[in-house]
Amino acid sequence: MKKYSPQEIEQSWYQKWEANNYFAPRGNGTPYSIMIPPPNVTGTLHMGHAFQHSLVDAVIRYHRMKGDQTLWQMGTDHAGISTQMLVTEQLAAQGIKPSDLGREKFLEKVWEWKDQSGGTISRQLRRLGASLHWETERFTLDEGLSRAVLEVFVTLFDEGLIYRGKRLVNWDPVLKTSLSDLEVVSEEENGFLWHLRYPLTDNPGEFLVVATTRPETMLGDSAVAVHPDDERYRHLVGKSVQLPLTGRSIPIIADHYVDSEFGTGCVKITPAHDFNDYDMGRRHDLPVINIFTDDAHINDEAPEKYRGMDRFDARKQIIADLEDAGLLEKTEDHKLAVPRGERTGVVVEPYMSDQWYVKIQPLAEPAIRAVENGDIEFIPKNAENIYFSWMRDIQDWCVSRQQWWGHRIPAWYDEEGNIYVARSESEARTKYSLPDDLSLSQDDDVLDTWFSSALWTFSTLGWPDKTPDLETFHSTDLMVTGHDIITFWVSRMIMMTLKFMGEVPFRKVYIHGLVTDAEGQKMSKSKGNGLDPMDIIDGIGIDDLVRKRTENLLQPRMAQKIEKATRAEFPEGIKAYGTDPLRFTFHSIASRARGVRFDMNRVEGYRNFCNKLWNAANFVFMNTESQSLSGETELSVIDLWIKSAFRRTAKAVNLAMETYRFDLAAKAIYEFVWDEFCDWYLELSKPILNAEGFSDAQRRGTRVTLLSVLEETLRLAHPFIPFITEEIWQQIPVEIRSDAETIMLQPYPADDDTDINEEAENDLEWIKAIVTGTRNIRGEMDISFAKAIPVIFYNGNDSDKARLEKHQPLLEFLIKPESISWLAEGEDKPVSAVHLVGDMQVLVPMKGLIDKDAELIRLDKEIDRKQKEKVRAEGKINNPNFVDKAPADVVQKERDKVDELGSAIAQLEEQKSRIEQL
Repeated sequence: MKKYSPQEIEQSWYQKWEANNYFAPRGNGTPYSIMIPPPNVTGTLHMGHAFQHSLVDAVIRYHRMKGDQTLWQMGTDHAGISTQMLVTEQLAAQGIKPSDLGREKFLEKVWEWKDQSGGTISRQLRRLGASLHWETERFTLDEGLSRAVLEVFVTLFDEGLIYRGKRLVNWDPVLKTSLSDLEVVSEEENGFLWHLRYPLTDNPGEFLVVATTRPETMLGDSAVAVHPDDERYRHLVGKSVQLPLTGRSIPIIADHYVDSEFGTGCVKITPAHDFNDYDMGRRHDLPVINIFTDDAHINDEAPEKYRGMDRFDARKQIIADLEDAGLLEKTEDHKLAVPRGERTGVVVEPYMSDQWYVKIQPLAEPAIRAVENGDIEFIPKNAENIYFSWMRDIQDWCVSRQQWWGHRIPAWYDEEGNIYVARSESEARTKYSLPDDLSLSQDDDVLDTWFSSALWTFSTLGWPDKTPDLETFHSTDLMVTGHDIITFWVSRMIMMTLKFMGEVPFRKVYIHGLVTDAEGQKMSKSKGNGLDPMDIIDGIGIDDLVRKRTENLLQPRMAQKIEKATRAEFPEGIKAYGTDPLRFTFHSIASRARGVRFDMNRVEGYRNFCNKLWNAANFVFMNTESQSLSGETELSVIDLWIKSAFRRTAKAVNLAMETYRFDLAAKAIYEFVWDEFCDWYLELSKPILNAEGFSDAQRRGTRVTLLSVLEETLRLAHPFIPFITEEIWQQIPVEIRSDAETIMLQPYPADDDTDINEEAENDLEWIKAIVTGTRNIRGEMDISFAKAIPVIFYNGNDSDKARLEKHQPLLEFLIKPESISWLAEGEDKPVSAVHLVGDMQVLVPMKGLIDKDAELIRLDKEIDRKQKEKVRAEGKINNPNFVDKAPADVVQKERDKVDELGSAIAQLEEQKSRIEQL
């Protein structure tokens, strides 16, 4: 084979797999299905996606090779808010507003954009090697899924589980739509706390002072509240204050919600613009006065002076007017959590609006029980705490959005505002016995994107029709997702699926960690530490990488800082590593941690691993091609050992996959390939293949073992690194691998004790211990590997003697000694470097091998250097300032360093003592 080049093999193999329909369910095995969390149809693959889909593809390929009838269902999401925003921005660049086009024309533009850019994510998934069943790909707005959405909405409405009501919602004034709590991001920001004076109606010379972070909302105040036990204000409850700037008086009420310790203990109550105030207003029957328009300008409910002003401009004017009137007591700096829309970044307003809601409690109760009784298992188990915390305090779900792109709500209104919910207007007329001449108009709103996504596991399989796929593949087996999506999606899928299918959507939920950078920082545009998986696969030049990381940044200084850091980290850009090294990196870091650190050095290391496997295959082919594999075979101890070592590795990988420990599976494969197969077995096979003293049957046995263990190793590693394993596997002779068309449909190596051979393992551990020991002695004593050394065995037992007699040719090949012998009985031990193998001592006499004086000088210098380094490290860990202020992992690192240096110094002292005896 030529030099390993991922770019030359990966795309061609994927095309062959897809063209031959290898990803389709096949056979009569146990059905096994996973539904892809649908990516944004016009989106691109980010590191979180690539990590998640690499894990899922390994599971799917594993089960496919286990003989299961395997389905990985593909589909994409219409991503209502983000897609509509994107198209709106594109039109804005042309000077066009959506309102200029109207609903239908605007939707045509969105569909055009979907058709134009909708294939990007699919192409990238193919590049990642994702073995999805593309022939049954679904889209949340396709005809079938739209029918499912209608069916669910109408059924829930008819059962009283969907209703329409005017309530306070999170309102995005840019998108002019309601948002769920999950679509709002609250982060602490610097702000102010204004203390305002509200004059008492009965005594205008006295005031109640209220503290607020949003003074513009005072225009909609309905009351001032105090705690009923607050002695300062108890006598004022039931009286009123004059609301500044408005000419209105508002009551003073008592409520246990008020915190007497916050501010002055007096709180302004604005039911139309604060969720807690809204609840208090309902308790006290206060008027709800909305002072905002849908784009967060002041409306006509406010005094004329402020009408039409932006909310933040109104804030400045109101503060100025209060100060002029002597009603601003003071202003304090104050940190507060500011809610912003996840998509737009603008401050979200609590806003009174007519919306559609799902009555959630009747759906939540069975969904909670499903996890409590084990019908659904979270992996790791502690992830279910996030689920329970959300579900046990869940509120009714606002499912309407004031947009055009999405599933339009199937509700019609007559001119009097009566509501008729049905699958179509004609069905509404029949269902409600409406006259043909009654004018009806459909609701303008669309459903929350997560509404259709909640039906994903069963709607993609054909529901509400009873299809063969639905019968075969539902409930699905596994959902793989992150912590952040448990509340958004996992919980809603469980509720909706139990309601409409009477069974769980999936049996297991594997929750993976968040991919961070090598320092544990979240990848983000503002930090400039993000990576594009396609850049790692295909490579990117440094100028293009800098441009990608800094484009659209509004702060030049931040862009300069990111450019400098990027050029320092990647002086020549990112080279093309290919898909397999990236995938194997993802598997290696897929532990149970909440955050998984992604380090490009790992990608480099696993690129070397793939290259090692490729070169090992080349060695095998060069030593087996044109050689007969038929005839008598005799397996040597190294053949029996490597087969046994492989079987133990296969058992470990099978266990890791069944328990979703992808990191342990990757570790087992890496260590077997690199350490056992390449570093030991290939080296040990050379004398059998090439040296004298071995029979044809033994040579043939080793050639067959080389090929068969390589072939099984490729099958074991295929779910993780599919491209390189397929390419090499195709070169294996058909006598070994059968004449099948692809490795991906071959059986996965079994989890059994076949080939386990403890005697061979013990023999090889004995050989490896001797070889490693003599090599370490050479390194410690600075003895050239080109120089032959005498090796003497001492104090061995009968087993050691039998092993030496049996394996001496292998030892001589690996050690290349001057001689190997036993210390004669009664003979004095020479001054030697010693390595223990059990009770047996392996001696390497030092006389004549080293320059004693020069070696002692060298050792003294090395001991002195390490002692100084140890003193410096001890100084750090004995310094309270360092221990208190440094991160715990840094302190532990210094402690480990002290231990390591102490051990190294002891070894050097021992080595010096031996040399002094020469």
